[in-house]
Amino acid sequence: MYTPINQWAEDDRPREKFLLKGKSSLSDSELLAILIGSGSRNESAVQLCQRILASANNNLNALGKLSAQQLMEFKGIGEAKAISIAAALELGRRRRSEDAFEHKKITSSKAVFEIMQPIIGELMHEEFWVLYLNNANKVIHKAQLSKGGMTGTIVDVRVVFKIAFEHNATSIVLTHNHPSGKLYASEPDKKLTEKIKMAGRQLDVIVLDHIIITETGYYSFQDDGIF
Repeated sequence: MYTPINQWAEDDRPREKFLLKGKSSLSDSELLAILIGSGSRNESAVQLCQRILASANNNLNALGKLSAQQLMEFKGIGEAKAISIAAALELGRRRRSEDAFEHKKITSSKAVFEIMQPIIGELMHEEFWVLYLNNANKVIHKAQLSKGGMTGTIVDVRVVFKIAFEHNATSIVLTHNHPSGKLYASEPDKKLTEKIKMAGRQLDVIVLDHIIITETGYYSFQDDGIF
């Protein structure tokens, strides 16, 4: 039976619970309910958010892929509420990205995956990024070099090394995502990598690896022996 949140016990109301018990005590649906503020005539904000989460298999990553327009398809979610949810999830994604970066030392392909997955792992289009490292193999800069469609991007090799010189980088790691989820190096991937490696040899900037990123995994040219 539907009971409005303002008739719940005070300890159970999301905002009051947040203040009394702390943010970690709230469920995902309760946190979302605070964002949207109110539900509809037939369900509370928490029930509405439970329904939205259930449609995404109770997975915040899956929910984060929904556009504001898709969120507005749920009865009780108008434009303002949809934008609030989408904005909050995007902030969470950016926070994960910043936490992963923090001048991390690159010791393995997995370390690159941990930095780049929050940035490009869940995108529906391809993006090509480069990590710029110093002598200690710490990331001093990261840059998006191109943004393309579902199947590929175009990369200007000159820009790759222009940025390297601007940041005094001594080595770089190439990365891009495969929206298809397929973890393999295509022939264009291999040709582009070799082209950048050759330029790096001439300019004394080492290309350490090329990592292909998907939502759940990665493929390393170095690990696979292509380098």
